[in-house]
Amino acid sequence: MSSFLYRIGRASFRRRGRVLAGWLVVLALLGLLAATVGGKYDDSFKIPGAESTIALDQLRVTFPEAADATATVLITAPEGSRMDDPHVKAAVKQWTRDLEALPYVNGVIGPYNEHIDGLISEDGRSGRATVRVQGTTSTFSDAQREELTETAQSLHGSLPGSRVLVGGEVFSIHLPRLSVVEGLGLVVALVVLLVTLGSFVASMLPIATAIAGVVAGVMIVQVGAGVIEVSSTTLILAIMLGLAVGIDYALFILSRHRDQLAGGMDVEESAARSIGTAGSAVVFAGLTVVIALVGLSISGVPFLAVMGIFAAVTVAVEVLLALTLLPALMGYVGERLRPGRRRKAAPVDAGGAPPEAAAATPTTPAAPRFNASAWWVGVVTRWPVVTIVVVLVGLGALALPTKDLYLALPTSGRSLPGTQDRETFDEISRIFGVGYNGPLIVTGSIVESDEPLDIMDCLKADIEAMPGVEMVAASTPNSNADTGMVQIVPTTGPDDPATADLVQRLRDRHGHWKEACDIDTAITGFTAVQIDVTNRLRDALLPFGIFVVGLSLVLLTMVFRSVWVPLKAALGYLLSVGGAFGATTLVFNQGWFKEVINLPEAGPVISFLPIIMMGLLFGLAMDYEVFLVSRMREEFVHGNTERSVEDGFVHSAKVVVAAALIMFSVFAFFVPNGEGAIKPIAFALAVGVALDAFVVRMTLVPAVMKLLGRHAWWLPSWLDKRLPVLDIEGESLTRQVHLADWPVPGDTAAVVGEGLTAVAGGRTLFADVAVRVEPGEVLVIEGEHAQRRALVLAIAGRVKLTGGNLKVLGHVLPEESPVLRAQAPLLGPSVAHFGRVLKGRSGGLVCVDSADELSDVQDRSLHRALAASAEAAEPTTWVLGAMPGSDLEARLPVAHRVLRLASHHALEGATR
Repeated sequence: MSSFLYRIGRASFRRRGRVLAGWLVVLALLGLLAATVGGKYDDSFKIPGAESTIALDQLRVTFPEAADATATVLITAPEGSRMDDPHVKAAVKQWTRDLEALPYVNGVIGPYNEHIDGLISEDGRSGRATVRVQGTTSTFSDAQREELTETAQSLHGSLPGSRVLVGGEVFSIHLPRLSVVEGLGLVVALVVLLVTLGSFVASMLPIATAIAGVVAGVMIVQVGAGVIEVSSTTLILAIMLGLAVGIDYALFILSRHRDQLAGGMDVEESAARSIGTAGSAVVFAGLTVVIALVGLSISGVPFLAVMGIFAAVTVAVEVLLALTLLPALMGYVGERLRPGRRRKAAPVDAGGAPPEAAAATPTTPAAPRFNASAWWVGVVTRWPVVTIVVVLVGLGALALPTKDLYLALPTSGRSLPGTQDRETFDEISRIFGVGYNGPLIVTGSIVESDEPLDIMDCLKADIEAMPGVEMVAASTPNSNADTGMVQIVPTTGPDDPATADLVQRLRDRHGHWKEACDIDTAITGFTAVQIDVTNRLRDALLPFGIFVVGLSLVLLTMVFRSVWVPLKAALGYLLSVGGAFGATTLVFNQGWFKEVINLPEAGPVISFLPIIMMGLLFGLAMDYEVFLVSRMREEFVHGNTERSVEDGFVHSAKVVVAAALIMFSVFAFFVPNGEGAIKPIAFALAVGVALDAFVVRMTLVPAVMKLLGRHAWWLPSWLDKRLPVLDIEGESLTRQVHLADWPVPGDTAAVVGEGLTAVAGGRTLFADVAVRVEPGEVLVIEGEHAQRRALVLAIAGRVKLTGGNLKVLGHVLPEESPVLRAQAPLLGPSVAHFGRVLKGRSGGLVCVDSADELSDVQDRSLHRALAASAEAAEPTTWVLGAMPGSDLEARLPVAHRVLRLASHHALEGATR
């Protein structure tokens, strides 16, 4: 990976014009698609397959007047008048006909409807009308809302002194909007970048790449909205997350680039190497976030899966920009990114070593300065047990309120005070009762019954006797008498837990109603659908939590080759999540310090916040864990066993602090003016990032690592052998750069290797083999099948040897094997089109294993190719494998050398 990214970084640096133009074309194409294909956002939350959703879909067919999207109009008669006064009734009935004349209105259930009770208040002064409209809450346009409101308000003309409030389901959608406040997060991020990088030019690069990624992400979401159902929360989440991770990923790479430039490294080499090293960590960090976001599909909730996928796409775009556009911009800026005091320093060579003259330049020792990172890690590791206990107790106490976390989907009762639907909701609650804002519907088939009215009366009588039921507003069959519908007014509001309990009690009566009333029932309605969504999201928390914790254990075990480090990281993640949930409960549910975040009143938290926050914080927490602990591991591996924790922390803390501050500020500035779901999500993420970065990763982690000592890196040998290796710190790239001029600068050998060793299954195939093949030369490798094949495959870049240094066609193996494979075909008796591959071959390397076992046709093709290569201007280098004692040497038409591998029996005997 690191070698591949190194090549990507160098290519992007050299071809910066093409890279920049390519990204501009991509953005232009996305903009064109967004303008032509983009659609509207759909904020209707539903779950296919849920009882309420199925029943509602059936109701739209059999009882459409009970399943349409609706607006609710509250009418209050003039002072001294009642709704049943003749002049009031005449005006309202004419007004009802005016509403029905609107082209998008399917019908109006006025306050004088004879089939529905409770439409007029007890004092007789107020009445409710339900306006059934075409489409859904999300497709009902702002223009239609405005026209409906104006038509409803026209009652003032025929009934002076009356009051009309319009709200309800189709007015409850409030699309989130961005303001200047959210932009202040970028200002804070710029300040942090200036302090961290010390250069305005350098600070603008992460901002530029992050904004480019956000623009791409927004347009992708817009295009998606024209094809599938996408909620408006998806758009804001993509913006928020794109800015946060985009700036952080670019900062990690740019910080490494600046450090290398400060050491005198050449600009192009530094850009390529920073992409290969820090870029590898960025790919890993981005991949964990993407996996966690895509993992939201586990919930089985389509709108949440869509939200996660589009957020993951935005993160992936930010990673691609950091790996391609950022090095291109580095190329444009060039030497201006070099820290000022080193800008005139002589460049280092490709291996990173400064010239001897520069190394010999005398310097004046600098006076020791206070290092905050060194001081802090010293404090938290002095008494590690005390630090661990304090953090565990503190975060445990903060997480305790999570048990009271109150979740619900948004309703008009939770809209901002003063909004049209909120005012209507509050007045209906005051005059009629809060339950009138969220009626429930019991529906069922009565097609086989001869007495549909008796069935409906049976249902009505039983439901009216149930606790939590204010009244049964209607109990009636449809016009075809094949479907019955009961409208229930609860005693509690739509998002009250008691209403959810009532829905469950109604469902528990299914068997009784089937037996006593002969009807197969289902519970539905806008409120029931929301309750089902909330319950499904709550049920998905445990499997999703197991998924992300399990994923963290697996990934970190592969990265750090340790058992204790992943366990500690997973525990720290759970502590961060618990603390963020606890803080959210205190502020949003209980109203603590609500004025600080501009929260008008306490209330429930959006139902999908926990699962969204767990997914996002998982990826971000792994970022900080990797960047901090990988440096500690590097110090330990290099022999610094006593102070690996302290020194590793000092070397990485500055960038981690800056990244956490940037991410916190981006999320935090979405809180004050955030609407709907965005405010609690941004708050929870801001708190979660702060707790995870500063309390868990920078306080708990060094204390635990210090307490564990060398045991922190323990991993059973059997597990170590079976786990794949994830090189996220660019160790392989370091080896590649180190061997760039090996064996000597300018060496032209096609193949050169020393100390080559292969061990398989505890058996030594060959050991300490040296090989050198000049361009155009033919090398025959003689040995037993497994030995010979292992060496041939290694030279062809197909397998990795156990030890030694190997360079083929200038490529260091195995790091640059993918590049070599395109230049070095591997052939054998079983390869189809053997002759076609060899025909016209010029230059490069060809490896042929089991060359002594070729068919006659293949053998002739090989001989022709060997003869042609010997006379070509650019000869091909050949490596042929054969069994000992074969006649291959005698049959070859060209000069060649032979490398004979010792028998593995001899090797094992020597070992014994």
